[in-house]
Amino acid sequence: MPRKKRIWHPDVFNHVVSRGNNRQNIFLCDRDFIEFFRVLSYTYEKYPFIITSYCLMSNHYHLLLQSPEVPLGKVMRIINHRYGDYFRKKYHYTGHLYEKRYYSELITTPNSMIRVSRYIHRNPINTTTPIVHKLEHYRYSSYAFYKHNQPCPYPFFDTKPLYDCFIYPYLQTKEHYFEYCETNKEDEIELTLKT
Repeated sequence: MPRKKRIWHPDVFNHVVSRGNNRQNIFLCDRDFIEFFRVLSYTYEKYPFIITSYCLMSNHYHLLLQSPEVPLGKVMRIINHRYGDYFRKKYHYTGHLYEKRYYSELITTPNSMIRVSRYIHRNPINTTTPIVHKLEHYRYSSYAFYKHNQPCPYPFFDTKPLYDCFIYPYLQTKEHYFEYCETNKEDEIELTLKT
């Protein structure tokens, strides 16, 4: 049975997830995370894209990504292929690195952008045993760039698309976004976002 063709909208962000085969780790050391960012930068040079939130975990990664010039599949093919080649060569690994084709979901509203960004940024503390106590302490997430207003070294990263989604009355400032990400008051906030 043929795979369902993905829908691409150049002006819309996608929540993209790739997971290791059998949930195995795809990042085994700091150098692997660094290499993945190098692959992202290489891909960006070929097909410019924007990432407004990301989190790399040991066995999967999340990207909130917009590909304005070419279909998302072209961007993801390079990212997963090049990182997969690196991993197989370094660790003498054979077979599929990823459990299946990457997952993607179109993010079509400001509210969904905010919610997905929060979900991505909370990954390091939503594990059975939290990896960090504060979101900004996780090195392989974009959250610290928001929290500390730091310049990001990656040309593909941009905070503006997420900030443009802030709405009245709850998420009108950066501080409101931080509170939303760092607390478990999601039900209350979700109701506010929907109004």
